[in-house]
Amino acid sequence: MTTSMGERSRAEPQDDVEAWADDVVYVQDAMEGDRRAFSRLYRAYGPMVHAIVLSRLRTADVADVVQDVFVIALRRLPELREAAAFGAWLATIARHRAADQIRRRDPASTADTTEPDEEAALAQRMIPAEAMAALRAIRSLPETYRETLTMRLVEGMTGPEIARRTGMTEGSVRVHLHRGMKLLRRRLGGGGEHE
Repeated sequence: MTTSMGERSRAEPQDDVEAWADDVVYVQDAMEGDRRAFSRLYRAYGPMVHAIVLSRLRTADVADVVQDVFVIALRRLPELREAAAFGAWLATIARHRAADQIRRRDPASTADTTEPDEEAALAQRMIPAEAMAALRAIRSLPETYRETLTMRLVEGMTGPEIARRTGMTEGSVRVHLHRGMKLLRRRLGGGGEHE
């Protein structure tokens, strides 16, 4: 369960079900114009959106794009057909907005999100070199694994929480995390079996 962006508490499985049901109510309330309900959704889904965007973009661009995603979601909320699909819908907006940012930055750019000045900016924020190396390694993985690993390793989301927020099945999340961790260990020089 998310208490605020970056702060997490471990939820019991029953709490996850209740939190998801609460989320659906908050989505319905937000669809009816309740700004407090939307604020609650921002706090709950902010880490997921942050992870999706962070897995694709330069760190310097992430905060602005996360804000843009929620502004777009608020404006388009009346278009959402099913409140229970909010997480998957929001994740799609985040992916599209990140892709727009990449195209806007450099139409010929690839998924490489590391820029020389980013390292200096991160060093000023006192982010350890190992953390930056891990983030670069995560970003180099296939997209299938990038998001779930960033949600788990950077945002601290649990597997069931990732599933609930994104609309993926818990089994898919487990597979993505397992395979992604194997690839990540290899990229970071920790070995691991070949698939």
